[in-house]
Amino acid sequence: MAGEEVNPKAFPLADPALSKSILNLVQQASHYKQLRKGANEATKTLNRGLSEFIVMAADAEPLEILLHLPLLCEDKNVPYVFVRSKDALGRACGVSRPVIACSVTINEGSQLKQQIQSLQVSIEKLLI
Repeated sequence: MAGEEVNPKAFPLADPALSKSILNLVQQASHYKQLRKGANEATKTLNRGLSEFIVMAADAEPLEILLHLPLLCEDKNVPYVFVRSKDALGRACGVSRPVIACSVTINEGSQLKQQIQSLQVSIEKLLI
C-alpha cells in the first residue's frame, strides 16, 4: 500500500504524520456533527461558506471527480489537502464505506476550534 504511486494531481498530499492528525480531527468533527461526507456535500459547504477545510482522497477513481474542489477552495480561500486513502478517510468519517471527500464545517462555539486552526496552518504551509 505505502509504495503506491499517488496521482500527481493530488496536491497537496499530507505526509503520514499530518494525515494522522487530519484523520483524527475528521473523526472528532464527525462526533461533534461538524462533518459533511462526500464530494457533493463538500461542494455545498464550500458554496455556502460553511467549510473550515476540505479533505480529499488521493486514491479516488478517477481523481477528476474531485478536482473541481481545489479550484472552489482557492476561490473561497478554504484550505484543502489530500490524504492517501479513501478507506482511511471513510473510517475517520465513521462509515464503513470509502469516502473520497469531506468537509469539516464551521461551528463558532466548537471545542475543535484550536485543533482546526492549527491544522489549517499546517495545510496552508503545504500549499506554499
